[in-house]
Amino acid sequence: MTDAEREQRLRTLAEVVVEPVRRYLARRTDAATADEVLNETLLVCWRRLDEVPVEPEESIPWAIVVARNLLANAQRAERRRTRLVGKIIAIDPPATVVEVETEGAEAFAVRDALTRLRRDDAELLRLWAWDGLESPQLATVLGISANAAAIRLHRAKKRLRDELLKSTAPAGHVEAEEGSTDARR
Repeated sequence: MTDAEREQRLRTLAEVVVEPVRRYLARRTDAATADEVLNETLLVCWRRLDEVPVEPEESIPWAIVVARNLLANAQRAERRRTRLVGKIIAIDPPATVVEVETEGAEAFAVRDALTRLRRDDAELLRLWAWDGLESPQLATVLGISANAAAIRLHRAKKRLRDELLKSTAPAGHVEAEEGSTDARR
């Protein structure tokens, strides 16, 4: 079959299946998802055009089965996204949601210090502390060497410690580091 013949076959198929598939989807999901699934259904029809039955009474159910499977995939993906957002909010709630009364002062201080760090440092520390990843796993997630991950983690921990010291040091008092001769560091 030539490209022109394939294109004509798809146009003919689309004229037959678009409305029945659209009606099927309209009863099962919102308009945006229905449009997306319909587009994906037509893409599958194009890719598998040789498998699509030629007769309209057979091609409509074939296209509806494709749409049904694609809709199920879209709904599963949406459920995963919803669960992920819930987990993220539970693990790392937005700063305005964190209440001092529900957490210890230390946990609040750490969360507050994390918000003042660079985003990359905060994410690295969360992966290490909350997800339990060590340097080799961090390296895989970040796409860097294990040594580079270990160095970045070490530096991020130091920055976090510095932020924590800033927030816990009494006003007007400079905390000297052990072995340091210059207290202004």
